[in-house]
Amino acid sequence: MFALRSSTNASVRSANKFIPALAALARFKSTSSATSLKQRVEQLIPEKAAEVKEVKQKYGDRVLGETTVNMAYGGMRGIKGMIWDTSLLDADEGIRFRGMSIPEVQQNLPKPKGATETTPEALFWLLLTGEVPTEAQVQSVTDELNSRASLPDFVIDLIDRCPPTLHPMSQFSLAVNAMQHDSRFAKAYSAGINRKDYWDPTFEDSLDLIAKLPLVASRIYRNVFKDGKHASIDTSVDYSQNFANLLGFGESREFSDLMRLYLVIHSDHEGGNVSAHTTHLVGSALSDPYLSFAAGLNGLAGPLHGLANQEVLGWIVNMQKEIGTDTPTEEQIRDYCWATLNSGRVVPGYGHAVLRKTDPRYMAQREFALKHLPEDNLFKTVSTLYKVVPGVLTEHGKTKNPWPNVDAHSGVLLRHYGLVEQDFYTVMFGVSRAFGVLSQLVWDRALGFSIERPKSLTTEAIRNMFEKK
Repeated sequence: MFALRSSTNASVRSANKFIPALAALARFKSTSSATSLKQRVEQLIPEKAAEVKEVKQKYGDRVLGETTVNMAYGGMRGIKGMIWDTSLLDADEGIRFRGMSIPEVQQNLPKPKGATETTPEALFWLLLTGEVPTEAQVQSVTDELNSRASLPDFVIDLIDRCPPTLHPMSQFSLAVNAMQHDSRFAKAYSAGINRKDYWDPTFEDSLDLIAKLPLVASRIYRNVFKDGKHASIDTSVDYSQNFANLLGFGESREFSDLMRLYLVIHSDHEGGNVSAHTTHLVGSALSDPYLSFAAGLNGLAGPLHGLANQEVLGWIVNMQKEIGTDTPTEEQIRDYCWATLNSGRVVPGYGHAVLRKTDPRYMAQREFALKHLPEDNLFKTVSTLYKVVPGVLTEHGKTKNPWPNVDAHSGVLLRHYGLVEQDFYTVMFGVSRAFGVLSQLVWDRALGFSIERPKSLTTEAIRNMFEKK
């Protein structure tokens, strides 16, 4: 099902180093007659279950990799220990969604009429099925989400009662937890649902939750930063256009396209990052999608994860203020970078735990900026940083990857269009991340994945393990 047909042309094979790249080049659009996403997922479950069974039978006792003491102390980086089928991160190529690179996603997934970017609805179909959807299939997802986009009165009241001093991410997590009141999975589990059917209410909860997130996020934004007035869902437009409308920026066609790009590229990034892994971990205990995603949001709120884009923008703005110009020179930026490093801090937005080249998500945003805001002074500064920082970090010698990641660019684009409230940026990240982590959660339940329970060790146990030899 998810193994894509690859070309038999030898020149194509030799020109493509990685198997996922070969597969992506040969991908065909969905030929399924399924008119709904749920119907298509249901069709695919037996095939995927058989595939997993075969892999376990053939390779169940094979070794995936070596685990070292440094890995255990170093945040488990590099340990191969979980299944995440929706995306795979390559150190050199970057993220691939079901085998498709970001440029391939942008090129091949359907776009709304008049838009220049594809939609998270189209990506959601791809993540759940491994297939490129038709325009009609994408529209069916849009219609389904629009039909579910409403908030219970008590959730509205809960958000409105939050003090504006409560961080937007805290409000966001609070609201998601509160919406668990209506979880279909929780009710079905309590009623004694067969474990083979767990995926069904998980799917329903996931769609309900994704549909409601723009309403929750925009309500927090309008309450905390604006006039407290709120718009309604327009059932005639796509998810990203609605989100832009609800935030108050919908009149800008460029901002709506930015929302499409933003929601797509931030949606999924393999399973080991904090928000994805947390959602998966909590979900493995059969917590419903609301509780699982709320836990993931709390991880996303951390400074080392989702808050990074906010820190990048703050660092750039402070640099401009300290230097005294909106257009610092390469030499001025180089000096400021060294001052940052010599003070024991890092240059935010550069480096990645896995990537060893420029993040393709950064490049997608850069191309958007080159097209729509080439003369923006903040973007010019970001471009100069792109020229200078990798050389500084290479000379510094303490960074494995001196290239920019996704966070080095996203805040600049949002600021250009007037969304300047940096404390809200991670909430937008959270809306996007739902598409990826909930897609995988559906498959976790469909395939009956076990509760996660890795083995831990004490420092004394490690010492004894090696010193007794």
